[in-house]
Amino acid sequence: MRVHLSHPSRTVDVNGPKKAKDVLRELNLLAEAHLVIRGDELVTEDEILADRDDIEIRPVISGG
Repeated sequence: MRVHLSHPSRTVDVNGPKKAKDVLRELNLLAEAHLVIRGDELVTEDEILADRDDIEIRPVISGG
């Protein structure tokens, strides 16, 4: 699957199928600190991502 990351901006390929949390783990990213998006939909960490999927991973940003 093609994975687009925001910070720093880069694109990597990850072999699937794989759970979203396993993709994050493979990329050394904390599941609690990142959102996984497929198309226009937020993906839960237990959802299976297919090898053909194109996903985006964004960091969670909070402020006040």
